[in-house]
Amino acid sequence: MANKVYPDAKAALDGIPFDGMTVMAGGFGLCGTPENLITALRENGVKDLTIISNNCGADDRGLWTLMDNHQIKKMISSYVGENKLFESLYLSGKLDLELTPQGTLAERIRAGGAGIPAFYTRTGVGTVVAEGKPTEEFDGLTYVRESWLKADLSIVKAWKGDTEGNLIYRKTAQNFNPMIATAGKITIAEVEELVDVGSLNPDAIHTPGIYVKRIFQGSDYKNYIEHRTVRKREAV
Repeated sequence: MANKVYPDAKAALDGIPFDGMTVMAGGFGLCGTPENLITALRENGVKDLTIISNNCGADDRGLWTLMDNHQIKKMISSYVGENKLFESLYLSGKLDLELTPQGTLAERIRAGGAGIPAFYTRTGVGTVVAEGKPTEEFDGLTYVRESWLKADLSIVKAWKGDTEGNLIYRKTAQNFNPMIATAGKITIAEVEELVDVGSLNPDAIHTPGIYVKRIFQGSDYKNYIEHRTVRKREAV
């Protein structure tokens, strides 16, 4: 059985990136993002990427760093707010965008991992999201057909993983990471803690190791907060 464990992100990516590839990246906001792998992709210099991810990071954080380095050609994402670089590149025609409702994005990724080429949804009917897409009526209501999403490479971040690639995500990191792990030709996982096989509770595993090709223990993780909101102190 092939060894899946690599010493770091650079080694785990070795031989995989190529210009023009499609990459799925897990995470929700700045939570659960594969920080080490994103940094390694930036250092690799691979370009003309199509990135499938809920959002594109925030100023100086996450996928923003790839965009700032002119490595991203197209984004397929749900949330593009609060990213001034994203806005300026898109409005100037330097970045292609396929805007997808959040639930639809999640289901398109899940469908890609499950081998389902298309499905119908009510979301987006009558809006720009449905332009150019087939529609059909079910029970008197119009539905738009959405296609699956797959990638050359999926990069995910988990709380714990074992040497066979079984993964456990924590809290908000369960958004997008589990389905993205299933939808790439190659899936690489970085984890906060790498343990031996048998150390994880089988009932707690979110991603079975069969989906994960390479895994490593990441480092230097920080819990960034996009907007810190606190209640104002009452006057004494």
